[in-house]
Amino acid sequence: MEIPAFARRFRATATLTVVAVYVLILVGGIVRSTGSGMGCPDWPKCFGQWVPPTDISQLPPNYKEVYTAQRVAKNQRLAKTLSRMGFAEVAADIFAHPTQYIETDFNPTKTWIEYLNRLTGVLIGVFIFATVLAAWPYRRRDPAIFWVTLLSFITVGVQGWLGSLVVSTNLLPVMVTIHMALALVLVALLMWALVRADKQLPAVPVQPAATGLTWALVLLVVLTFGQIVLGTQVRENIDMVAFGLNYLQREQWVAQLGGSFELHRIFSAVLLLVNLFVALKLYQAGVTRLSRLATASMVVIGLEILAGLGLAYFAMPAALQPIHLTLGTLLFGVQFLALVRYRQALKASRTAAFPAVVA
Repeated sequence: MEIPAFARRFRATATLTVVAVYVLILVGGIVRSTGSGMGCPDWPKCFGQWVPPTDISQLPPNYKEVYTAQRVAKNQRLAKTLSRMGFAEVAADIFAHPTQYIETDFNPTKTWIEYLNRLTGVLIGVFIFATVLAAWPYRRRDPAIFWVTLLSFITVGVQGWLGSLVVSTNLLPVMVTIHMALALVLVALLMWALVRADKQLPAVPVQPAATGLTWALVLLVVLTFGQIVLGTQVRENIDMVAFGLNYLQREQWVAQLGGSFELHRIFSAVLLLVNLFVALKLYQAGVTRLSRLATASMVVIGLEILAGLGLAYFAMPAALQPIHLTLGTLLFGVQFLALVRYRQALKASRTAAFPAVVA
């Protein structure tokens, strides 16, 4: 059966968007590892310009005071809005956090790293809008695909707004964590729509030994999501330690991390065991696509563990930090894809066994 042209367009556009999201996550990791998060102290412009400066002579002498005042004013508006919504304590914590009063010195390299990160984010917006347009033919054929794609577009808009808050609060930890979590939600939405749009899955019966795997896959996805969020908190602790040591003596960073780092390591072992169990069950399903996803998950988690060991025992090399983050989010994507593919395979298997009932 030939795939319709609109379906091919949607799959190609949505796949490109997913790849672009992972590129953005990698670039975001580079921003964090190089300490470039405040390379642009304002948003959406950078030092008040659409094309950022390359030399400090292009900035006013009091640029630090100017952009600090702008951030504080924006945070005051945010705090008032949150208070009116009933989140007075959260608003107080955000506005009282001392980081918003800290302004970093202009560094052209860090400025352009952050600027390229923002350009990549804009590119994501263009791709996701193109994906919504490509999903338009599904609004009557399969409305869920169109509405989930539209929701992903809204999610990108919220991500942009959160990005502005990350800057205005000077990388406030809770904002960075929410920003990362929403990126994973975006990946899940796009992957779900992609699998839903794939009507070509053959009705290969799922072997009895692999049935009842849905909740194990859900647990694995939730555990990986939690591990990434915990890893973000570890990263925040690393930033605090690095700042205290003036970004020197990297070999001492790990020793000064708190309990979140130890929990992150223990959680990695638990995640590995659950992943091994789920991978074995996926192999037993007897479906080629699921076996490939099981292999992919094992390869990615193996690389992720190696990257984590490299960070822990080789003085936190900056090059490994974005790789570690990207591999973690890639693992989440593979596992979520395995979950929806497994559910799709189950449905196809039941349709083949009981066509009249399912129809």
